Amino acid sequence: MRLTLIGYRGCGKSTVAALLVPRLGIPAVDADEVVEQRAGMSIAALIADRGEAGFRDLESIVLAELLAGPPLILATGGGVVLRQANRELLRDRGRPVIWLDAAADVVRARLAADPMTAVRRPGLSGADPLAEVADTLAAREPHYRSCADVRFDTGVEPAGRIAERIVEWLATWDRSATASPEHSR
Repeated sequence: MRLTLIGYRGCGKSTVAALLVPRLGIPAVDADEVVEQRAGMSIAALIADRGEAGFRDLESIVLAELLAGPPLILATGGGVVLRQANRELLRDRGRPVIWLDAAADVVRARLAADPMTAVRRPGLSGADPLAEVADTLAAREPHYRSCADVRFDTGVEPAGRIAERIVEWLATWDRSATASPEHSR
């Protein structure tokens, strides 16, 4: 089985992925960590060195490799959906694709509380990463929606409960259905 988690930074993809490991019996991989290992530097340093396009190029390569490999729970980077080729790859080889979402104020609070925000989650517009949350969430929402089989709001329940609900949803998921998060949870 393969399971892919998408959503904006701070929505709990890495946390929920780790909680799903014992429940599903497959390993979890954080795509941002693989990108950093491959680049030999943090995402912030990578963007400073190669620009956002260079970062996105490496992100796309890592996504393709991870989705071609063995079964896993994949926590993607928040902007992986920005490229059409990545969205197609997610729909073709990443399913089920689970969109973890939260309101902008929840995301801002989580990012502000995380001391690694400046290192791991740089603002891509040149703005303060906390200031750009609402606009970026709104701009990416159609891309997340186009890839997702289901959406879970991580701002209303703790990560452990979200993991339980994902396992419950997986038991009813119709693999032949077209990706659409109409079944928001």
